Amino acid sequence: MRYWDGYRGASFSELLELEHPQLQPKLWRGASEPALGDTGHGTTCLALHFADGALVAGDRLATMGYQVASREIEKVYATDRYSLLAIAGAAGPAIEMARLIRIQFEHREKIEGEPLELEGKANTLAGLVRQNFPAAMQGLAVVPLFAGYDLRRRCGRVWKYEITGGRYEEREFESVGSGAVFAREGLKKSYRPEADRGQAIRTALGALTDAADEDRATGGVDLLRGIYPRIKTCTAQGIEEIPDEEIAEHYQQLLEERRSSGELR
Repeated sequence: MRYWDGYRGASFSELLELEHPQLQPKLWRGASEPALGDTGHGTTCLALHFADGALVAGDRLATMGYQVASREIEKVYATDRYSLLAIAGAAGPAIEMARLIRIQFEHREKIEGEPLELEGKANTLAGLVRQNFPAAMQGLAVVPLFAGYDLRRRCGRVWKYEITGGRYEEREFESVGSGAVFAREGLKKSYRPEADRGQAIRTALGALTDAADEDRATGGVDLLRGIYPRIKTCTAQGIEEIPDEEIAEHYQQLLEERRSSGELR
């Protein structure tokens, strides 16, 4: 790239627009273009603080109207070593946004020689969500959750977004998607800010199980196919993806706790 006779900033998307506009991802559609028919939509995701950092989780189901589009979609992405993104909404633009924001962070670090602070990353994502607004008005909304570990403050942080690009930091937890209201109710019952890693995993898993029980578009644990929600944590040590085997153990423990308390009937 010829930085000396073109763009000199640290934004990858702006540089791409100047140097190779034909390669710019089409995250949004012009208002004059016709709306699409049924498209794949990702559903329930959540993020929460715990003692060592932040946790982000999402179910694996994508729907297309009343049909299953995918049973194993990825909705939780590591955007760099200390931040995570969860997506809900139109699957295609959401996945493209997750890929672009990861490249944006990598590009900025290479140009500036140091990574953005966590709040700066949250602001960058808000700009991409705002760019998608014309498509959101035609039914292709992307509503992400962003979380990570703030190295300066030494704590986990969580942000939610609206389709216009507004961002709001949450002190405890947040959920988005079709089953969000049910997931939040589950989080209200079991969330503890001082929870350790295992307790935080069970809290997230329980909330997604509650959402799947009440919302048909949310996929819970599929024991038949061995499909479990995707759960990742972000701490001072970086990103950790919780393996399915460990999630299965926590799920069985969760079921036992609910049976013994009379919640599972």
